[in-house]
Amino acid sequence: MPVTSRVDGNVAVVTIDHPPVNGLGHLVRTELLRELRQALASDAIRSVVVTGRQGCFSAGADITEFGTPRSTAEPTLAEIIGEIDASAKPIVAAIDGTCFGGGLELALAMHYRVATPSSTLALPEVSLGFVPGSGGTQRLPRAIGMAAAADLITTGKSRTAAELAEIPVQRLFEDVYDGDIVVHAVQVAARIDDARPLPRLRDLTPSDRIGDDQLTEMRATLRAQHRGLEAPVAALDLVARSATTPFDDAIAEERGTFLRLVGGAQSAGLRHVFFAERQARKIPDLPEETITRPIETVVVIGAGTMGCGIVVSFLNAGVPVTLIDTTRDALERGRLTVAAIFDSYVRKGTLSAREKDTRLLRLRTSIDLHDGGNADLVVEAVFESWDVKRSVFSRLDAVMKPGAILASNTSTLDVDELADVTERPQDVVGLHFFSPAHVMKLLEVVRGARTAPDVLATAMTTARRLGKTAVMSGVCDGFIGNRMLQSYRDAAGRLLRSGLSPQDIDSAIESFGFAMGPYRVGDLAGNDVGWAVRRRRYAENPDMPHDTISDTLCEMGRFGQKTGAGWYDYPNGGRNPVPSPVVEEMLSRFRPGIASGERPTDRQIAERLVFALIDEGARILDEGIAQRPSDIDVVYVSGYGFPRHRGGPMYYADQIGLDQVLATLIADNPDGWQPAPLLVRLAKEGGTFG
Repeated sequence: MPVTSRVDGNVAVVTIDHPPVNGLGHLVRTELLRELRQALASDAIRSVVVTGRQGCFSAGADITEFGTPRSTAEPTLAEIIGEIDASAKPIVAAIDGTCFGGGLELALAMHYRVATPSSTLALPEVSLGFVPGSGGTQRLPRAIGMAAAADLITTGKSRTAAELAEIPVQRLFEDVYDGDIVVHAVQVAARIDDARPLPRLRDLTPSDRIGDDQLTEMRATLRAQHRGLEAPVAALDLVARSATTPFDDAIAEERGTFLRLVGGAQSAGLRHVFFAERQARKIPDLPEETITRPIETVVVIGAGTMGCGIVVSFLNAGVPVTLIDTTRDALERGRLTVAAIFDSYVRKGTLSAREKDTRLLRLRTSIDLHDGGNADLVVEAVFESWDVKRSVFSRLDAVMKPGAILASNTSTLDVDELADVTERPQDVVGLHFFSPAHVMKLLEVVRGARTAPDVLATAMTTARRLGKTAVMSGVCDGFIGNRMLQSYRDAAGRLLRSGLSPQDIDSAIESFGFAMGPYRVGDLAGNDVGWAVRRRRYAENPDMPHDTISDTLCEMGRFGQKTGAGWYDYPNGGRNPVPSPVVEEMLSRFRPGIASGERPTDRQIAERLVFALIDEGARILDEGIAQRPSDIDVVYVSGYGFPRHRGGPMYYADQIGLDQVLATLIADNPDGWQPAPLLVRLAKEGGTFG
């Protein structure tokens, strides 16, 4: 049974037992209401304790039911809360572990709450594009104050019970108890079984107020931080009602806002990504019983920016690392870079000075590859050059112990060719981190033709250990993300040649929801990085078209922020882009005889770029480089700034309609260009990628 009851003296203990997260789906709601009603109707019961099993009170609604009749089928969570409001007997929430979303709203409706110090509480609904819908925006401000509640609700972040108990004026907990919380809750329930009147958060007023000027400033901040998202601002406005609007009226407004947002396109896109990230972990032809290899020690080759970020990622996960480079000077610069990253954590208050020192003690450095020979995993992060990487892998093959995993951080090169220089191709895999590696969540796990199943499984589990979102890719030039990025940049180049400026294009795609446009990204990452890749491709494919505009920019030494000039100017070493007359003059040389015409709208500009991603994504799917369309969505949302609420390029294509995507692509591409066969086929059939 998903909900059970037992009696302890005069106290009924009702336990939600529906693993893995005690979600409040229809079955759980039905059983919970039944058990509560039985307890409240019994003359032998004087008070009730509600708790959850296995270190979880409840993680909230079952979002798999959203959009189905079960999500609104009676009893709703609001109906259960109504029964609690009407109860003549005290009800105590015993919180141990996760208490999120609807689970926290349920607990807030109870008369008393006790929790273990490490329990985590959150109302994370905004991360899925909607607001709390069962009283969270009204009861939480009354429990911890409007400012603290607004911070939690508009960000969706979690806090421990110990942290929340430190709020100066809080009515959230009866107490925070470090021990068996159910036993303690029963003692509390027995002690207060005759306490009257019963305390209800709904009857209180918040201990503080958010003034009009502060509210205006908070709205502006949320709009800047959550570009284009409706839910955070809507949640803030609901919290503001808690001080001025009668409770029942505010609850009705909250419910209406919840229903409007949960049925909207933004929430649908965000929920798609939520499930896509979990689906990406699954590899259909990899047996679930595959035993992974132990990863207790790691070697990172290359003390540059990327290598140092990878080092920090492993140190943060508690894994000792040996950093290897060719010179002591390079290693010292790398060590200082790693230390500086940890220092930034300390300044932000996310890491103690003691823990910083502990993590740095896990780091060793060496110029001798043999010093890392006993490691379980080696990650090569040297310069993106065939000759350099082949040399490294040949040496690793000779030095590393049998069974060690040999991983390359290459962003474009053929992992199978790297495997060919070793006598152990089964141990070779790609681990494509994104820069900065200690910040970016995406990790492309590149499966070579001979990568062993246990190596692949180990790579995927290691990614999770590092807190990364892993997506498996097959082998091709650029894998999933960078291969699609080339088509995106080609589309931007055609727009440049048509007469648009870099700022026109960047502004349009940023209005669509990207954090940065292609030319600002190029300047940030360094235009010389892409130039090196292009020159390698030109050498390998002499007949391929050259990106003469980008090449000319680089020949001028305009590599971006690092040189103070790229597609934009960066005066006085700053980071704010300024339109460049030098670039405009250079572009004019590549625009002979531009036909006058109406400038495309920002939406049209953005869709030309996004549709180019979709077309290349369709080719990648057809070739089996990506397992599923949603994996491509995860890559672009997690690693390339695609707006999360739009669900990713392949999901977005389905919402627009593949026939429209195809027609636009054909109209905007040069004569002789052919769209992806899969896209053509699905568009003609009226199908979708999903």
